[in-house]
Amino acid sequence: MNFNRRQTLEGLKETQLWDIVIIGGGATGLGTAVDAATRGYKTLLVEKYDFAKGTSSKSTKLVHGGVRYLANGDLKLVYSALKERGLIFRNAPHVSFVQSFIIPCYSVVSKLKFLVGLKLYDWMAGKLRIGKSTLLSNQEVLHRLPRIKTKKLKGGVQYFDGQFDDARLAINLAQTAAESGASLINYANVIAIQKDDNGLVNGIQFIDTTNQQSYTVTTKVVINATGIFVDDILKLDTPSHKNLVRPSQGTHIVVDTQFLGNQDALMIPETSDGRVLFGVPWHEKVLLGTTDTPLDEHQIEPRPLEEEIEFILNTADQYLENAPKRSDVLSIFAGLRPLAAPTDSDGNSTKEISRDHKLIASPSKLITITGGKWTTYRKMGEETVNLAIRTAKLDPRECKTMHHPIFGFTHDKYPGHWQVYGTSYNSIQELMMSHPSLAEKIHPAYDYRKAEVVWACRHEMAVKIEDFLARRIRLLLLDAQASLIAAPIVAQIMATELGHDEAWIASELDEFRLLVKNYTF
Repeated sequence: MNFNRRQTLEGLKETQLWDIVIIGGGATGLGTAVDAATRGYKTLLVEKYDFAKGTSSKSTKLVHGGVRYLANGDLKLVYSALKERGLIFRNAPHVSFVQSFIIPCYSVVSKLKFLVGLKLYDWMAGKLRIGKSTLLSNQEVLHRLPRIKTKKLKGGVQYFDGQFDDARLAINLAQTAAESGASLINYANVIAIQKDDNGLVNGIQFIDTTNQQSYTVTTKVVINATGIFVDDILKLDTPSHKNLVRPSQGTHIVVDTQFLGNQDALMIPETSDGRVLFGVPWHEKVLLGTTDTPLDEHQIEPRPLEEEIEFILNTADQYLENAPKRSDVLSIFAGLRPLAAPTDSDGNSTKEISRDHKLIASPSKLITITGGKWTTYRKMGEETVNLAIRTAKLDPRECKTMHHPIFGFTHDKYPGHWQVYGTSYNSIQELMMSHPSLAEKIHPAYDYRKAEVVWACRHEMAVKIEDFLARRIRLLLLDAQASLIAAPIVAQIMATELGHDEAWIASELDEFRLLVKNYTF
């Protein structure tokens, strides 16, 4: 497997013609790369920032069919997502697991309504069902969610869905693609779409943003899988292109587990704006969210809005005793969903914007995939490669990802956050045993070790300290201030591993301190 950035860039000279070039290293682009590579196509993926830097590392961390979509009557999307949820559990058990959710009910009617809906949800999952929805008494609800408010409580409903570590799955997908022969490069900014004399797309030009070196590659087909940035790439193809995507911001806040209790998640089905809100245990913290705020512009690091933070805290206060306050928040983060918006949609609402994906072949034969959700990444990749095959007249080959294990696959259960490393766990432990100093923690309150920094540089294509602290581990999202304390240690180790000087360390730390301001009040 070649998952080394320097070697991959050097190897570009050896390939004169690629079968498939993918722009975008989020969930959809990485899923497409895995699909293409496992079919045997010569595949290249380039990502402007780090893998899953954008929306794909800032989800609600749920592998789910979408209870909300079921309520909206979108049965096709729910059915497809439930099937894909089951496949993620089968193919990537080291980064996904079953999570119990409790819906507290304050009327008998709502209790029965939710039970009927969730029984349908279970039934739609078929053989891939992961649990059985049941009614709970007041006592059972309080046992599972001891912080829930009891006034007028009429019991609740328990159902089961999935949870995962989104950024870790993204890295594992990149490694899976590389293991199958694909080449992947982060910090590769596409600046031009190349075309032949007939105006058909036949390549791209990109800049390695770590050293500003330019590369041009030729391919049979280009796939635009850039999430909220799909319109930027489409405008490289057709300058007069009108936007396909209307971004919607989802904000989350992270607090201590004391505000929820036990291992069960909270699902609030009817908030003041008619949406749902979750309180989910995650990496020994609790994640509260999300919002759904339509925006007119997109950026790689969106800032949570004040009204979103207040909405989450106020909603939590309606359901939880001694609910968290602003001073209790450890981190805040926002991601932008690439919603495929119809041209006649209400500009002030996201309710009529499709949660399903759109797949388009431009007249220039540029393939664009947009919309969708993390849970259905595999299916989107399959459909995208199928369209690429037809568009570029590639040699047809069957999809293999339905039963293809994701890199790190293991059913072994390791302690704490180590589970997400899967089969790499033992190698990291050996690294600490052979170099005892690498067993030292990077922060006294968290079980993250110096060896993990070394591992990320050598085996997971970490380029910046942000890559490690935000996505190879999740410390920035779990505790922003703690990540600031760990940053100098991480920077020093990365500089040694990657051959950088003190000036790089200083620059990286300045950049990271600025970034952390987006994750704090």
